[in-house]
Amino acid sequence: MSADIIILTGPPGAGKSTVARAVAESHPRAVHLHTDDFWGFIAWGAIAPYLAESDAQNQTVLRVISGAAREYAAGGYVTVVDGIIGPWMLHHFRDLVAAGEQGEGPRVHYLVLRPSQAETVRRAQARTAPDALVDDGPIVSLWDQFAELAALESHVIDTSAQKPDETVDAVAAAISGGGCLLDTGTIPMSGR
Repeated sequence: MSADIIILTGPPGAGKSTVARAVAESHPRAVHLHTDDFWGFIAWGAIAPYLAESDAQNQTVLRVISGAAREYAAGGYVTVVDGIIGPWMLHHFRDLVAAGEQGEGPRVHYLVLRPSQAETVRRAQARTAPDALVDDGPIVSLWDQFAELAALESHVIDTSAQKPDETVDAVAAAISGGGCLLDTGTIPMSGR
């Protein structure tokens, strides 16, 4: 039987990587797929993933990520996927969700960490990693893309005032309660 896949997403600075690492460490067999690394694997010709002209590249990277998640989960590893994976990219996980609904694959949880816009910008700009996205424009644009999630709004955790351990607890509660499981009815057939 496949282990669960947990997609932790949200805008830059939402706390995804910190929380994903802690969630993965809470399981005896787990993998933390830090999706930023997958874009970093592109050795030549990479396009910043937040630019409109990066769509073909981003679609390829998400296919690779969903394939890796599938294989780790099939191997019995709870797989925590950490990155900016908006509803417009969930079609890459559609077959996994369908298999899980039939009891033939992993359950796929989708959680959006979404602090307020001001808090998102503050946190993102406080990061010190050399490749950290700190420019206001793309940060606000990405936050805006997670602002109205329609049927997936119930998958949002407002982390504005939370400490990382509080967010980890909120994520664990959402997972154990099953309230953030994806179903094929909430996943678009293709991107945007």
